[in-house]
Formats: sequence, structure tokens, C-alpha cells
Amino acid sequence: MTKIMSPEELEQELRAIGDAQYHDKHPFHKLLHGGKLNKGQVQAWALNRYCYQSAVPRKDAALISRCHDRELRRDWVHRIHDHDGFGDEEGGIERWLVLTDGLGLDRDYVISTKGALPATRFAVEAYVNFVREKTLVEAVASSLTELFAPKIHAERISSMLKNYDFISDDVMQYFRRRLKQAPDDAAFALDYVKRHARTPEAQTAVLDALKFKTNVLWAQLDALYLAYVDPAMIPPGAFVPAGPDG
Repeated sequence: MTKIMSPEELEQELRAIGDAQYHDKHPFHKLLHGGKLNKGQVQAWALNRYCYQSAVPRKDAALISRCHDRELRRDWVHRIHDHDGFGDEEGGIERWLVLTDGLGLDRDYVISTKGALPATRFAVEAYVNFVREKTLVEAVASSLTELFAPKIHAERISSMLKNYDFISDDVMQYFRRRLKQAPDDAAFALDYVKRHARTPEAQTAVLDALKFKTNVLWAQLDALYLAYVDPAMIPPGAFVPAGPDG
């Protein structure tokens, strides 16, 4: 790209990446929301996704640690509180553990991440390292999958409650809370990127950053599909469901 885009054109390009590459298009996602997985497969998804959820505050702390922009720090720090909790607020990680509790997984085992797939671990740490090493505007841009998250959260609540008799409303609170949090987070990050990506090179970099993040999410579902839709592919040491019903 040699010509600088207007902020509006940049936003259109960012949204087009989500339309083309967000993980709601992945076969595993379609199976999950379509009620086509058994309890053991849903357990595997929730356990591996915890590995990602628990890394989000580390990713956000890495961004803050290298940020000289007070405005950005002041806004971004609430993301850590949203996930880790603050005061009487239990936080998103605790709400995710309520989900894994409800699915019958041992909490200490989930927290240990010992049963997570190797590809999950690699993808998650690649994301943390990306935010730690790239420019701030690229690091912020990588969070913009939040633009597309509310739709997937709303769909997940309705489809999983409808399709799985082992899912109850009280374990879906993580997704209900993100219906409000994700749009606010995305609006701030989008405004930051539109204001700070001021050259063709910077704009290309932020587009690539969002593509990278969609690949991180996609790779996690690739790993789940290979390991648990075809159970013969479960790697040594990874979580093994107790049976078709978990």
C-alpha cells in the first residue's frame, strides 16, 4: 500500500478482515454452536479456551508496561480488572471457571493448563509475544477482534442453551458480561488505531496485526478440530474426555 487511507477507509478495511477471517467461520465453531458436539468435546473447548482467557491479562500488562501514553494506560488497565477482577468484581477468568465447573472439569486441573493442546499454548504465547514486541499501534490493533465478538457471544448464549442439556444459564455469565465490555473496548481501540496509524506503512501494519490475531483464534480451533473431532489425534498429555458424554 502506497497511498494513505482516510480513517473511515481504514476502519472499512479492518472490518473486512473480520468478515473474511473471524473464527465464527471455522468448522469447529459451527459444530459447537450447532449442537453437534458431545459433552467431552465441549469440555475440551472450554479447557483450551481457558488457556487463552488466562493469558489476556498478561498480554494487556505487557502492553501497559511499555506505554508512555497516559491516556492509553488509564483506559487499558481496566481490561486487566475485567479479566482478573478488582475488589468485589470477580472478573472474567472467574466467570470462565464457573463455566468449566459447570461442565464437570476439575478447577485445579483447568487452572494448571496441563491438559491444553500444544498448539493452543503456542498460539496463546505467540499473541502475548506479539503485543510485547510490536509497535503500540500494532498491539492495540491486534485487540480489534473485539469488533466482531458481541455477535458471536450473543449467538453462543442462545445456541448453547438451546442445543446442550448440560449447559445452564448460570454458566453463561462470561458471555453476557462481554456483550457490554467488548463493544466499549473495541470502540476505544478502533479510535486509537484510526488516530495513530498515519502512514501507509503503519496502516498496513495494523491490518496485518488484526489478521495475525484472527489467525491466533483460528489456529486454536484447528487444534481442537484435529484433536477432538478426530479423537485419534489427541496428543500425549492433553485432556482426554471421559467418554461421549464427558
